[in-house]
Amino acid sequence: MSKQSLLDRRYLRMARIWAENSYCRRRQVGALLVRDGAIISDGYNGTPSGFENICEDEENHTKPYVLHAEANAITKVAKSNNSSQGATLYVTSSPCIECAKLIIQAGIKRVVYSEDYRSIDGVLLLRQAGIEVLLIDLNETE
Repeated sequence: MSKQSLLDRRYLRMARIWAENSYCRRRQVGALLVRDGAIISDGYNGTPSGFENICEDEENHTKPYVLHAEANAITKVAKSNNSSQGATLYVTSSPCIECAKLIIQAGIKRVVYSEDYRSIDGVLLLRQAGIEVLLIDLNETE
């Protein structure tokens, strides 16, 4: 296994652990932004700062203002002195179309994820933009 493959799997496992910070009951997603061998940002799905940490309504539907892990990681790096230009995003679930647009605009060049989201539209858009997208099943051994 190549050094890059080992690193990809390691960062994905870290993103999976980071997802445990989410208060969402239906689905917990974690994301790490890595550039030049360093984690420059992280995120997990949840409500915006200052909101109660309850992601679902009474019918167990996700509230419309819940942020995805990728959006949290990208906005967090935007508030820092770091740049996501050329970075790799490690995320436990493939990006939705809205997050894919943010990824493109943030200059992220590579996305590595470990499970498919309900729609592949985000992955298709990322590939159309020339971003490398890689699915790694952490349950498989190479």
